[in-house]
Amino acid sequence: MYIPKHFTPDEGTVRALLADQGAADLITMTPQGLLATHLPLEYDPTTGDQGALIGHLARNNTQWREPVQGEALVIVRGPEAYVTPSWYATKAEHHRVVPTWNYITAHVYGRLVVHDDPAWTEAQIRRLTDRYEDGRAEPWSVDQAPMKFIQGQLRAVVGVELVISRIEAKFKLSQNQPQANIEGVIAGLEARAESEDAAVAAAVRAHDPHARPS
Repeated sequence: MYIPKHFTPDEGTVRALLADQGAADLITMTPQGLLATHLPLEYDPTTGDQGALIGHLARNNTQWREPVQGEALVIVRGPEAYVTPSWYATKAEHHRVVPTWNYITAHVYGRLVVHDDPAWTEAQIRRLTDRYEDGRAEPWSVDQAPMKFIQGQLRAVVGVELVISRIEAKFKLSQNQPQANIEGVIAGLEARAESEDAAVAAAVRAHDPHARPS
């Protein structure tokens, strides 16, 4: 990934992104060509030197059966948004401005391990479910479904684990702009309030290189 220095996050910020991710893209090069699946993943920091991303695929998804050539890749995404040059203070000065896209992403590489083991997969699904049900007034749990039904569902999926070997992350959040332009981007995103605008505005503010430490 092309990562200019001003868009390079520190390790702690990257780990926080992995821990708070939603669904991501698992990509593998196989004898059948490139294969990809969009799936929710969990970050396990206790595995290996750099942790692991764990999830599960449908058994009928052939990606888990195909041998991986080289490393597997997971593309993790944070919030993203279009940035209009009309938000830049410098537009009024010289008009030498262009549109751009602000975003947060990490390319996570590693060895893909398949867990064709219902016990392993059940534990992973329970953790994933508990994570997303947390905070609901009446959270759903796996134990609410009939055990025979759950056992049938588990036979239909296969666990996967990406043991991380390296991470390339990029937080492109207007850090290359002067302070006045950054303030304009934050204000513009907050006023537009579409899709992930609020989350991107918060990220731009958090990574403002001109801001004084609190």
